[in-house]
Amino acid sequence: MRLLLIFFILVFSIFSQNFLAYGEKYKLTVDENSFEINYSTTGRVIAMEIDKELSSLLVGLENVEIDSIFEIEFTHELISAMNNEFAVLVNGYEVNYEISATDLGSKLTIPIFADTEEIEIIGTNVIPEFPVGILMVLVFTIMFVVIFSRTKIAAFK
Repeated sequence: MRLLLIFFILVFSIFSQNFLAYGEKYKLTVDENSFEINYSTTGRVIAMEIDKELSSLLVGLENVEIDSIFEIEFTHELISAMNNEFAVLVNGYEVNYEISATDLGSKLTIPIFADTEEIEIIGTNVIPEFPVGILMVLVFTIMFVVIFSRTKIAAFK
């Protein structure tokens, strides 16, 4: 009977770590893409946003009353960094962090301090937008072909 009880406790602890690894999930919508971001913190996340110009993920916090850690897991599709080397700022100051790769993305463990209001995770790429340059080249190529073909046809008449 004791052996069975110990077995159930071990199984429960293994499964609870996998299912309860993060306290919260944040649904971030950027353009038409939706991402679910897992995180855990002692404070309260009030917002998450992508800054495409700076290639960063901004996290707004409140009610952080003690020094603790902030854990976050996101996909490489949302934000990525060359060699998984992000820059992490807490209230504007760069901090050291721990990172581990997951199947689909990265998991960061970031130290935060009492009264932390903002975390910025800076990568090298964020959600790709449709490249406007490619669209412009395509439009100019089509225009060139149309104009060239009309002038060539007019020259032979």
